Parts: sequence; C-alpha cells; structure tokens
Amino acid sequence: MKGRTRRACGVAAGLVALGGAAALVLNAFNANVMFFVTPSQLVSGSVKHAARLRVGGLVERGSVERDASGLTVRFMITDTARDIPVVYSGPLPDLFREGKGVVAQGRLLPDGVFLADQVLAKHDEKYMPPDAAEAIKRARSMRVSDTALVPAGAPQ
Repeated sequence: MKGRTRRACGVAAGLVALGGAAALVLNAFNANVMFFVTPSQLVSGSVKHAARLRVGGLVERGSVERDASGLTVRFMITDTARDIPVVYSGPLPDLFREGKGVVAQGRLLPDGVFLADQVLAKHDEKYMPPDAAEAIKRARSMRVSDTALVPAGAPQ
C-alpha cells in the first residue's frame, strides 16, 4: 500500500471510531434523561406513560395517607390548577410536609397514578426550582383566566 492510501484508511478508521464513541455517549444520555413536568402537563396527556420523569408542585393539604406499615404513602401533588395522585414506598424526607414544595421521580401508570421511586422536598422556605415556580405561576394565571373575576363588593 502506498503511504497516501494508508493515511486515508487511518483517517477513515479514526472517524468510524469517533462516530461509534459519540453514538454510545448519546445513547447513555438518552437513557438517563428525565423530564420535569407539572400536574397540568401530565393531566393533559402530553407525556408517555412509560417515560421516567419528575413531577413537581405542592403537596396538597389533607391528601397524605399512610398505610398500616407506614412505608407506603399516597398523596396529591398540585400546581394549583390540576393535581395528580402519587404513590411512594419508602422513607420520606424530613422536610416533606403538606402545602410544601416537592419533586417526585418515577413514572406515570396507565391508570393516571404517578408511581414515585424517589421524593425530594425543598430544603428552604424561599427556595423552589425555577421550572416549578414558573409552572405554578402559569397554572395560577390559567386558573384565574378560566373563572370570571368579579370586583369586590359587586353583586353576584
């Protein structure tokens, strides 16, 4: 083989190896991607049931129910416009409270229940993930626009 042909084969082999490595890296990223959604987005049906995702919002007051063993917990996550039932088995974070921010990781079951394998509670009174804060703000504005606003003191 001539030197020129040998170099061309080496460059081609290097490009094939680089392409293979890039494909493996992208496949690993795709397998570990977890999308953040709100209860409104889940209820709208725009999310696949088998996909792993994170649901964020507030724990609805009065919705926390524990089974007899105390390890399985059922509660509702709300974005103030819609809510979604969540089932979680395991210890909850110390900061988990009704009315406080929470992010649940898991998957949506075909019956509409979110099966969580991890629950994260917000750690500070003033902190909320930017995506969750924006989603709650949007949900509140949609809820206000859905109902007719009546000025205070006006006859209803």
